[in-house]
Amino acid sequence: MISASIAAVIFVVSFLLGSIPNGVIVGKVFYHTDIRTVGSGNIGTTNAIRALGKKGGYAVFLLDFAKGVLSGAIALAIMGATASVEGALTCADGLCLAFLGAGLGHIFSPWLGFKGGKGIAACVGAMFVTFGPLAALIELALFVVVVAATKYVSAGSIAAAVLCPFMALWVFWGDWTAVVVCAIMAAVVIWAHRANIARLRAGTERRIGSSHGKAKA
Repeated sequence: MISASIAAVIFVVSFLLGSIPNGVIVGKVFYHTDIRTVGSGNIGTTNAIRALGKKGGYAVFLLDFAKGVLSGAIALAIMGATASVEGALTCADGLCLAFLGAGLGHIFSPWLGFKGGKGIAACVGAMFVTFGPLAALIELALFVVVVAATKYVSAGSIAAAVLCPFMALWVFWGDWTAVVVCAIMAAVVIWAHRANIARLRAGTERRIGSSHGKAKA
C-alpha cells in the first residue's frame, strides 16, 4: 500500500517527464524548425513524420515512448523505496497514476503553455509497465490493425483509447481506483482527438502518406 503523499509524488514526477516536448526539441535542434508551425502543428509522432521525415518522426516516437516507460519505472522505484509506508492506495493505483501523469504531461505540457501532443506514444510506453507487456501489446495490436485497415492514425489512436478502460478492468479487476484513473486517461486522449473525430466524420482527415513538406536536417 502507498500513502496519498507518495501517490502525489509519483503523479508529479510522471507529469514532468511526460511534459518534455520531444517533438519540439528534435525539430529545433536537428532540423532547425518548429514542428508546431508545420502540418497540423501537433508535436507528436504523426506530425513529426510529416514535418521531419521518418527518421525524425520515429526518433520523436521513441523518445515519447521512453518517457512513458520511465514514468512507470520510476513509480516502481518510488514504491519500492517506500514499501514500509502504510496508506490507502495500492501499488497498482500508483502505477496507474504514473500512466495518468505521463499522458497528461504530454497533452498539457507546461513548457508549451499547457498545450502538447495527444498522448499516444507516452501512454503506450507507460502501459508496458502499468498494464504489463501482454495488455500493452494487445493495445498496440489494435492500433496497428485499425490504422492498416483505415489508413487513419487517429482512428487507431481512438480505438486504442476506447479499449483502455476495458483492459484496465481485466488487469486491475476489483481495484476500482486504478480502473477509474485509466478511464480518465482514456477519456482525455479521446478529447484530445476531438478535431480528428470531427474531420473523420466530415471525411477530411488526412490519411497516411499525406505530407506538408519535410524539414531538412
